[in-house]
Amino acid sequence: MATLFETLSKKIPDWRYEAKQIIDEKGDHVISNVTVQQAYGGMRGVKGLVCDTSAVSADKGLIIRGIPLLDITHILPEEVFHLLLTGELPEDDALKDLQAQLTEHADVPDYVWDVLKSMPADSHPMVMFNTAILVMEKESIFRQKYDEGVPKQEYWKAILEDAIRLVAKLPAIGAGVYRIRFNKGELISPDKTLDWGANFAHMLGIPDPEGILKKLMRLYLMLHCDHEGGNVSAFSGLTVASALSDPYYAVSAGLNGLAGPLHGLANQECLKFVLEIKDHFNGSPSVEDLKQFVWDRLNSGRVIPGYGHAVLRCPDPRFTAFVNFGKENIKDDPVFDIVKNLFDVVPPVLKEQGKAKNPWPNVDASSGSLLYHFGMTEFSFYTVLFSISRAMGMVSQMVINRALGMPITRPKSITAEWLKENA
Repeated sequence: MATLFETLSKKIPDWRYEAKQIIDEKGDHVISNVTVQQAYGGMRGVKGLVCDTSAVSADKGLIIRGIPLLDITHILPEEVFHLLLTGELPEDDALKDLQAQLTEHADVPDYVWDVLKSMPADSHPMVMFNTAILVMEKESIFRQKYDEGVPKQEYWKAILEDAIRLVAKLPAIGAGVYRIRFNKGELISPDKTLDWGANFAHMLGIPDPEGILKKLMRLYLMLHCDHEGGNVSAFSGLTVASALSDPYYAVSAGLNGLAGPLHGLANQECLKFVLEIKDHFNGSPSVEDLKQFVWDRLNSGRVIPGYGHAVLRCPDPRFTAFVNFGKENIKDDPVFDIVKNLFDVVPPVLKEQGKAKNPWPNVDASSGSLLYHFGMTEFSFYTVLFSISRAMGMVSQMVINRALGMPITRPKSITAEWLKENA
């Protein structure tokens, strides 16, 4: 049995060799041309990063280490963490070893709770969550090792240690933010007999007699784990990490980007739209009534939240996974029924309208409805769940980037005057 550390120790020399070979053989090859429109348009579509943990295919959606997402929706978040880091699913002993490490480091320092409880009562949950991560920066193994003069080739080992310790604490921090911010009572300690995702559900304190919420949290935290290196949260976090800021600084920075309404907050807007439909019709409308409602909204110049994606040209596989979960576990819920029916109604309408390049739903179109079903009606907390999961992908990329000796991120900017004269 090889532990996570041992697996990475074996693979990293090969990865370093492969990266050197690619640079030596293809270093002068052009992989992207940048237009003025792209320079002004958020660099959309510009190929300028290397990310091996995941890729997004227009026709298949999210692919984790070469595996289409829908092929691995049954695995635990801990397994996808191992997959992101190594390119391999863990064997049973390796999984148990990783779970043991996460359990060992699950307890949150008391000073973190002191800080969170002293924050304004109306603080946004994402502010509280990201503050908790930043406050723990003093715990960084990497900062300690760097100050001691650890060789550059060994950076990844300390980053991995930080990554495991940080990821281990995120469920307790997230659940603690939920209970503090929304007056849910005393904090609930981790149950060291539970896996990472189930433990998060346990610490939320939401009644779950049949264990279905635990199943949902395992799925939720697995599905949101990574999405290439160029999304706002990953790119922001990796940019900060490239300056050799430790993972506490870098993850907090990245998740501040996730807090934006064009990124992690989108699921809130989608659920508000579904609830608007429910209130308008006093329940789940017929397919024909729903179709007319969608047309009326489009004709008034408004968009359909949750439909359309910058990259995908197919239904987001994360949406599909959530809908499949709902069909198996949720009955007679008008909110989830509307979500299901929107999938039948919206794409044909958008195709007929002819304006949308991609009429298919993204993950945000379904995720909020499942949380709402289980009584988590505090919309502003939803992005914290997203953050707990996405941190796994961010720290995995940080470990790999330090192992490969990637330099500080420093793209060149140009002025409008330069464009006028040279473009």
